[in-house]
Amino acid sequence: MAMSAEEIKKEFGITPEQLDQWEADAAAGILHGEPSGPVTYGPGRPLMFDEEMKQVGFKEPVNKILLIDIRAAQLGMKRSEYLRHLVDEDLKLAGIA
Repeated sequence: MAMSAEEIKKEFGITPEQLDQWEADAAAGILHGEPSGPVTYGPGRPLMFDEEMKQVGFKEPVNKILLIDIRAAQLGMKRSEYLRHLVDEDLKLAGIA
């Protein structure tokens, strides 16, 4: 359900005129306010870590990928989280992490 202009003003303290001005400014490349998190440029997800990332990939048989996904789900993880977890644990065991 859409809010009326009066409800928006009461709830958020923003007038329809302000919204119109902000829309015009944004179209002109003028953005109001301060960033509330890391600013990334270009497409993609926000950064997960505070350092440069590089993709690592390898191929596995489809049946093994299914088992990886099952185990990840058992642990409440996504496949990528599970694989990162395995690498992190092995590096700790090796004493190099």
